[in-house]
Amino acid sequence: MCGLCRYVLLSMKTNCYLLAVSGLLLSLGSQAQTKMVTGAQKPMPAAEWIDADTGHKIVRLTQLDGANESFYFHNNPFAKGLGSEGDKMVYYHISPAGKQLYALNLKTHQSEPLTRPYAKVHGEIVAKKRREVFYQVGDTVYATHIDSKKTRRVFVFAADFKADITTLNADETQLGGAWGSDAEKEIYRQYPAKKDFFSRIYEAKLPRTLFMVNTDGKGELVKLFTDKAWLNHVQFSPTDPDCLMFCHEGPWEKVDRIWTIDTKTKVVKLIHKRTLDREIAGHEWFGADGKTIWFDHQKPRGETFAVTGTNLKTGTEKTYALTRDEWSVHFTSAANQKVFAGDGGYPTSVAHSAEGHWIYLFTPDGDRFRAEKLANLKAHNYALEPNVHFSPDGKWLIFRANFEGMPQVYAVEIAKSAS
Repeated sequence: MCGLCRYVLLSMKTNCYLLAVSGLLLSLGSQAQTKMVTGAQKPMPAAEWIDADTGHKIVRLTQLDGANESFYFHNNPFAKGLGSEGDKMVYYHISPAGKQLYALNLKTHQSEPLTRPYAKVHGEIVAKKRREVFYQVGDTVYATHIDSKKTRRVFVFAADFKADITTLNADETQLGGAWGSDAEKEIYRQYPAKKDFFSRIYEAKLPRTLFMVNTDGKGELVKLFTDKAWLNHVQFSPTDPDCLMFCHEGPWEKVDRIWTIDTKTKVVKLIHKRTLDREIAGHEWFGADGKTIWFDHQKPRGETFAVTGTNLKTGTEKTYALTRDEWSVHFTSAANQKVFAGDGGYPTSVAHSAEGHWIYLFTPDGDRFRAEKLANLKAHNYALEPNVHFSPDGKWLIFRANFEGMPQVYAVEIAKSAS
């Protein structure tokens, strides 16, 4: 399903969405007369305000008509600015022309297109050293330079190994991902809703293969590991180019989820072993130093809530408890790992909290998190996950939300406004 269709469907859930989509459809007649080479749209008025419930400043970063989305919570979207220019953040813009990648200057809030619009595009990997963004269109992987906009073809998947890239290793020489069988793809085709395909794929025990693709464009693919388990959530370590993390996907209370593989030795290692019935560990991510894997931890599911980190060298774990209301769909950590953040939750999620709709900042305090609410997301529809990121300077939390109608990208200032 194309990006625009997805958002039209989401919009039907709220009145504000219906109004947003109606306005978009009414504008299509005039836009049809415009040659959309880059997919550029009319800029919206800049917006910033103080959250009345938290006292923190919020800024809308994206200013293009249509839908704009930041990346998944563990996918780095940032590249350091050159000279005195601001740092760059890559994001997706969705318009009637399709879905394309843009670069946003975090200093000036000006955006420029990196790619042309596509009906379907995914991958969303920023290479900080190469200053390229990798992405996939159909069976082909491309890389576009963030500054020069020069695009190169990196890899084309064979007809008998159609797979998806999801991660880039620390020295930016290898892309990684997981291949799924045609039988698995058929389950997705027949049951497109997550509630329908999730248990079916888990129970089918179909083979999946972890792989690497060389980033230099020579067409080299290495198959790392195959298992009759739903291998997913593939992430390279940010510091060790040979360490690849993956999960056994499925109902979290039924799987020992978090694993790593050494891409040179092919040694596979379980990171966290469940210790009681219905314990869950999930939505894992690497700390910035690569020494710790952090994860959402509940013992048992839906009753206690915490964030736990496993030290990859020693296996020791550190757990920070939080309340039901503070549970978040996704958590993340700052570069120094001294503070954490969460994007909150919704009443029908695993925590079943009616008061969890916040962007949170978490500070470790003994064996607990001390929580601060930064932004009220009560008007946000959590069908779109906010996926919070710390800004490169550590002063803002960046997230996506739809409380103005169409999805946009926002930043909330961590320091409370003096006004």
